[in-house]
Amino acid sequence: MLSAVVFLPLLTAGVLMALPALPRRTVLVVWVAATAVDLALVAVVWAGYLGAPAAGAGAAGFAGPIAYETRLPWIPSVGSGYHIGVDGLSLPLVAMTAVLFLACALASLRARYPRPRAYAALFLALQTVSTGLFAALDLLLFFVFFDLSIALMYFVIAGWGHGDPARSALRFFLYTFVGSLALLVGFIALYLAADPHTFDMVELARQTPLDGRAAAGGAVLLAVGVGLAVKTPLVPFHTWLPPAHTDAPAAGSAILAGVLLKMGAYGFARIALPILPEAWRAWAPAIAVLGTVSVLYGALVALAQNDFKRMVAYTSVNHMGYVVLGLGAAGTAAAGTASAGAELAVSGAAVQLVSHGLLTGALFLLAGVLHERGGTYDMGAYSGLAAPAPRFAALLTVAAFGSLGLPGLSGFIAEFQVLTGGLGLAPAATAPALLGILITAALLLRALQRILLGGLRLPGGTGFGDLRAEESAAIVPLLALSVLIGLVPRTLLDVLAPAAEALAGLVLR
Repeated sequence: MLSAVVFLPLLTAGVLMALPALPRRTVLVVWVAATAVDLALVAVVWAGYLGAPAAGAGAAGFAGPIAYETRLPWIPSVGSGYHIGVDGLSLPLVAMTAVLFLACALASLRARYPRPRAYAALFLALQTVSTGLFAALDLLLFFVFFDLSIALMYFVIAGWGHGDPARSALRFFLYTFVGSLALLVGFIALYLAADPHTFDMVELARQTPLDGRAAAGGAVLLAVGVGLAVKTPLVPFHTWLPPAHTDAPAAGSAILAGVLLKMGAYGFARIALPILPEAWRAWAPAIAVLGTVSVLYGALVALAQNDFKRMVAYTSVNHMGYVVLGLGAAGTAAAGTASAGAELAVSGAAVQLVSHGLLTGALFLLAGVLHERGGTYDMGAYSGLAAPAPRFAALLTVAAFGSLGLPGLSGFIAEFQVLTGGLGLAPAATAPALLGILITAALLLRALQRILLGGLRLPGGTGFGDLRAEESAAIVPLLALSVLIGLVPRTLLDVLAPAAEALAGLVLR
């Protein structure tokens, strides 16, 4: 079942490219249908996981029981296999990925992009790569999906972006590819340290091969950490992000922020914490500080932006900083103890991965509407849009309030857990992040005021039509899920909390 979830989009992409020329509408409908079927399969997987979470469990002591596990030989000479499965950490990200790709397919139904067949095929292939990465339980398989996501997004930006897409795509590719090389070095080091040699994450988490070797463990954590920090991205490895977002098509930006950035942060939780627990504990205070720096820097730089899309891009640096802050704070708890604070911080970081994907995906799709109607992201070119576009105004307001952490939306559940856990474990590193909440609120409220309120002003005197049915169908479910998590958080925490407890136990053993 899980392999079907992973490879159905790629199979659809292959069929689309193999068939003779198809009408634009047919291509887009097939794309929507494939992503809808994939989401339905994910729903079946989710129901099965909740119904029998121990079924197929093969990873005692990892991040909870693994369900829908598949283990096949792939490169047996180096101890690497096709090993996939889902647990409480990965399943929510698999589900979020399916939701976001369906939203992007729906949002593209009326878009007039050239070469629609190649465009749809690239997104379908990217969906397979993204889902495969979150399901991967082998380091080499994880790396293959990680690198393929870079290549596919490069083509999305370069082929369908605007502004200076070739330059932005090249910058994105070079930065993230160099990061992936550091990641590969770290993976090879883990393989060589293991006895017997293996790339299997479950076995490596059981062995923790570099415990007791502080220098080697720190060096490998540095290599793995740099590779993941570039993709997350954390300050100072973030400079590729703003131009890539600004020049990417709307759907590309939504996937880049909503899914691809999660690959780096997910890697910290999936690989660094459980496989390098001793090194993580040693460097946890510094990691937590790095998260707080990203929270504050991302918020301050976003506050200075006049370009709406660039502002949202910098808020991603801010929001992903909370993830790293939570994971770092968890590592500061005393080793060998059970820590409710560590579990809370890890749970908040995991919820933030999902929450940010939903809310920032919605914001980037709304930014695409702004550009499609007015031809610019400059907030100074707009005002008073609430009158001609009430649906646009309502959804933008909900997305912005969710991003600033308003209670009743998913952002609050994530940040509350991170800050509560972090203040109990690492108060000096966590307390300054509270200022990030205030700055984020200020910048998002100012953006809403500039764009939605006041007298009507549009670039070039053009009209501004409200959201079409396809655009609403893409954005409303993302925000509805954020509201659901905010009001009934156990819908997500029932799956995430056991994984957070298991991860906290692994890093503190």
